[in-house]
Amino acid sequence: MEKRRRSVTVVGGVNVDIGGRPFRPLIPRDSNPGTVRVSLGGVGRNIAHNAALLKIPVRFLTAFGIDSHALAIEASCAELQIDIHRARKVPGISTSTYLYLSDEEGNMVLAVSDMEICRLIDAAYLAEQQDILDRAEIVASDTNIPEESVRYLADHVRAPLFFDPVSVAKAGKLRSCLDRIHTLKPNLAEAEALSGVPITDRDSIVRAGEALLEMGLTRVFISAGADGVYAAEDGHRGFMPSCPAHPVNATGAGDSFMAGLIYAYLEGMNLRDTAAFAAAAAALTVESEETVNPDLSPDAVWERAGEAGQWRAV
Repeated sequence: MEKRRRSVTVVGGVNVDIGGRPFRPLIPRDSNPGTVRVSLGGVGRNIAHNAALLKIPVRFLTAFGIDSHALAIEASCAELQIDIHRARKVPGISTSTYLYLSDEEGNMVLAVSDMEICRLIDAAYLAEQQDILDRAEIVASDTNIPEESVRYLADHVRAPLFFDPVSVAKAGKLRSCLDRIHTLKPNLAEAEALSGVPITDRDSIVRAGEALLEMGLTRVFISAGADGVYAAEDGHRGFMPSCPAHPVNATGAGDSFMAGLIYAYLEGMNLRDTAAFAAAAAALTVESEETVNPDLSPDAVWERAGEAGQWRAV
């Protein structure tokens, strides 16, 4: 467990999350008593944060403004030892902000994202960071970056390329380069949109996974939320149930799952153990009020992974 791990370069968005959670079921068009929390977020930043907690050296390529939010981001990355010295700092434009509302159980109901600055994580910026990309053992990215940047990574990254589709709308940026992506982590809706296979049950999840592998992916992990994950690669397929958890806030579970996939790859785990480890990381995350569980660690994830359900090979 203590051996030196290789690094990951994360590309993607960073923003300030402002989240509200009511004490009782939401009443539309009314003021709902509850709690409001402000934290640092963004899919890319959350993946980087989780990876750092898993003791993986992280370089983070992103863009943010020159404002109070940016100062908080810089301080957090310094504390976590996330290398952001190549991040793009842009005067005159705000650091992106994500405003979301969850239900009383912590499940996101709706959100508004002001992420215009992410368009500046463009291909020209990434080309300036090619030396960083060349040294990475893994490059992991979200799709908050422009489509031209997705294509740049697909065309120029030699390391295994991991992608989080983020949303159905943004997943389309990946369609033309699935054959150059190593690991994809879609949810059911994203998997359906990318594969063209309507997903209604477990059999259709399998068919969607097969379609994505046929498009050139090396590995795919299709998240079914509380129902677990379907994992597939050449010669191996199976379902891994969700790990036991006491959910408090579901936001951020997918980001820790991706960090778990990165850790597992660097550790050389097989498909089953990779799915179990990533599912355990997600389970720990949903038990925290924070988007990233500050208590996440390799030992904590390994312990929870031991409680994973039975792998069902397909």
